[in-house]
Amino acid sequence: MPAKILLDTNFMLIPGQFGVDIFEEINRICIFSHEPVILEESLKELDGIIMGQKGKDKAAAKLAIELIKKKGIMTLKTATFKNVDKTILELAPKEGLIVATQDKELRHELKKLGVRTIVLMQKKYLKLE
Repeated sequence: MPAKILLDTNFMLIPGQFGVDIFEEINRICIFSHEPVILEESLKELDGIIMGQKGKDKAAAKLAIELIKKKGIMTLKTATFKNVDKTILELAPKEGLIVATQDKELRHELKKLGVRTIVLMQKKYLKLE
């Protein structure tokens, strides 16, 4: 069974903000069977950015939505509608997810729970921690 890599909202903005092909990079660092997934709440956050922001953030969110559709990324539906970070902290250890995020606090909390993370380094490449 492929490992599920949960893409956080801020992580999906990387292609639009820094021009990094996150999917190619994930394939480079994850030399095991894997499948990217995203939370339903993250899609809502991206829509919120598109509706409420201007300029670079709006363009990055639009690109993120396009990539999600183009790559056919599976959406994880959750029963509760908490904030995305709390949902990730609950789901990741239970489901054995690897979490791709730029959120330092979230990464710190995930580390405490023994959850592996993927992070952008030097605005150029990804690293599996």
